[in-house]
Amino acid sequence: MPTIIPQGTALKKAVSWISENLKSGNETAIDTLINEAVFRFDLTPKDSDFLYHFYAELRAEEKNNMNDKMS
Repeated sequence: MPTIIPQGTALKKAVSWISENLKSGNETAIDTLINEAVFRFDLTPKDSDFLYHFYAELRAEEKNNMNDKMS
C-alpha cells in the first residue's frame, strides 16, 4: 500500500471513506468514488489530484503483486 500520508482532515476522511467503500465490495469505479469524495468532503483540486495518484499507485502495486503470485 502506498505510504504517503494525506494532509488535512477532509482528505483523510475522503481516503477512509473511499477505502471503506472498496473493502465493502462496492463495485463502483474508483474514479466515480473519487469524484463523489471530492464533493462529499469539499476537497480542493490539489486534494483531488492526490487521490487520483494515490489510488493509481495502489492499483499498480496490487497488479504487480498479482503478477508476482502468478509467476
